[in-house]
Amino acid sequence: MPARSSERPNVPRRIDFHSHSFLTDGQTSPTEMWNEAEALEHRALALTDHVSLEDPRPLLERLRQEARAWDGERFVPVVGVELTKVPPRRIADAARAARAAGAEIVIVHGETIVEHVPAGTNHAAIDSGQVDILAHPGLLDPRDAELARANSVVLEISGRRGHALCNGRVVRLALEAGAELVVDSDAHAVSELIPLETARRIALGAGVPEERLDAVLERTPARVLEKLRGG
Repeated sequence: MPARSSERPNVPRRIDFHSHSFLTDGQTSPTEMWNEAEALEHRALALTDHVSLEDPRPLLERLRQEARAWDGERFVPVVGVELTKVPPRRIADAARAARAAGAEIVIVHGETIVEHVPAGTNHAAIDSGQVDILAHPGLLDPRDAELARANSVVLEISGRRGHALCNGRVVRLALEAGAELVVDSDAHAVSELIPLETARRIALGAGVPEERLDAVLERTPARVLEKLRGG
């Protein structure tokens, strides 16, 4: 039997920073999501269930409890939140509260064109100094793409239907500004997790040049993961 790619050296493994469980609007338990990600040969999957201005501690503690099943394993379950439809002036405070409650990663639900998101969310998230990834930022402003580069906020190429409609614009502005990009699934069920080859095709379809694929699919995710894990 041939070795799985996760057992072979120098074979890239997928890292996904955006997914949801049935603790908010997903369909599947955190453990099932992480089990499936491991089976799909992911190196890491972040569970980033939705929070706004409520106390994030109960959600994060539940996620941490389930993540303990992988203590000492190669697969990395990442515990975090997606700040969703928070008034822009409150984003920085909400992100700090999530970090104080133990969130390893904080992402923000960007100004997707398929939902009503408060205007100014993209800028407030990027400017906060507290956010790791801006998810599906929709009609991203060029100035905010430049600010993302300056503030080391990673911009998301979305694998989710609807949110993905503006991937081309996000990629173009990120490349022009020198901002970093990752491909995330925004999966709400195990069937929506994205293997590495699918992520590659999504990136290419959004306009990522062949010579930048390694950065988007491997180097930037690995750097972000190392930072989250205290590296």
